[in-house]
Amino acid sequence: MDIEELKNLEKTELLEKVDALKQELFHFRSQLAMGRMENPMKIREAKRNIARVRTVIQQKS
Repeated sequence: MDIEELKNLEKTELLEKVDALKQELFHFRSQLAMGRMENPMKIREAKRNIARVRTVIQQKS
């Protein structure tokens, strides 16, 4: 996820992006709990992406 792309989005689009990333993170965590996750690093990546989007939202405020 590129920070420049995020800066070009509107605030409502960014909030939708955060919701989608949270759903993705929940999905990854449930896969990990069931032992079906192939790459646990995706959890870390999802958390960082959420943080990136939230940072851009704060910068726009």
